[in-house]
Amino acid sequence: MEKIQIICNPNAGRQILQKSLPKLINTLQNQKNIRVDINYTTKALDAKNMAIEGCHQEYDLIITVGGDGTVNEVVNGIMVSDRKPKLAIYPAGTVNDFGNYLKIPKSVENFSTMILKGNTTKVDVGLARERYFLNVAAAGLLPEVAHRVSSEAKTVLGKFAYYIEGIKEFSKLRFKPMKITLKHNGREEEKEILFFILANSPSVGGFKYVAPQAKINDGHLDLLIVENNQLMDVAGIFLKALMGNHTNHPGLQYIQVQEFTIHTEGIVDLDLDGELGGRLPANFSVKKHGIEVIIP
Repeated sequence: MEKIQIICNPNAGRQILQKSLPKLINTLQNQKNIRVDINYTTKALDAKNMAIEGCHQEYDLIITVGGDGTVNEVVNGIMVSDRKPKLAIYPAGTVNDFGNYLKIPKSVENFSTMILKGNTTKVDVGLARERYFLNVAAAGLLPEVAHRVSSEAKTVLGKFAYYIEGIKEFSKLRFKPMKITLKHNGREEEKEILFFILANSPSVGGFKYVAPQAKINDGHLDLLIVENNQLMDVAGIFLKALMGNHTNHPGLQYIQVQEFTIHTEGIVDLDLDGELGGRLPANFSVKKHGIEVIIP
C-alpha cells in the first residue's frame, strides 16, 4: 500500500486551494492501495516536525499544501531524515516560486492526475550552514523590503505587494550597504553590496528570469550580487530582470557556484525561501539531487 502524508498550512495565501483538500483526498483514496493522512500546521516548525515524523513513519510521498515557507520547512524535515520520501508541492501561498517554475497544476483534477501518474525529477537542495532551502537564499536590501510587506497585503495583492512595497521603500529606505568578504571557486573578494541572491531555479519573488541560467538539477546555485554603486539603478535592474536581460549589467555579478562563504561586518539577516533563516556570516553549498519531486 502506498502511504501519502499531506502537510497543510491552513492560513497560507487566500485559503482557496485548502478548501479543495477533501476532494483531493477522496480522489486519491478511491484508488486501490493508497492511504492518505493529513496534518494541519498551527505554528512555526510544525511542518518540519511533521515531515520528520512522516519520514519516520515511512510515508512514500509527502504533499505540502501552502506557500514557499511551508515547502521550506517540509524540505528541511525530509533532508535531515535518513529515509527520504518523494515530495509533491500543491502551491497555495502568495508567490509559489518553485511550484510555478515546475508548472504544478492548481486544479484538484489535474493535480490528482499528476500524483497518480507519479512522474518525478531529482532536484538540488541548497544548504546555508545547517538549514536547507529549495529555491533561494538572499540577504540585504531586497529581503529587507520584502519583509516589510504585511501578511494582509500579501494575501490581498499577492506578489504585486512586493513590487508596490519596493517602489515605496527604495525612495526612502536608509539602507546601509553590506561589507562582505566573498570566497568562491578558490577566489576571495571584498565588496560593498546592496544585496545578493542565491537561486536554484530561475524564478525568484515572482520574477521568472532572475537567474536565467539556473537549473534545478545541475549541482550548482546561481549567485547574483548587486554592488553598492547601483543603488540609484536598482529599479532599472528590476525592469531588465523582468525580461531576463540584466545579467550583463555592469553593476551586477552573476556566477554559478557549488560552495561559497560570505562574511559580513555587523548583523545581517538571511532570507531562505522567503522566510527569515538566521544571520550571516554563512557558508553555502548544494546537495545535488537531494530530493525527488513529483512533476507534471
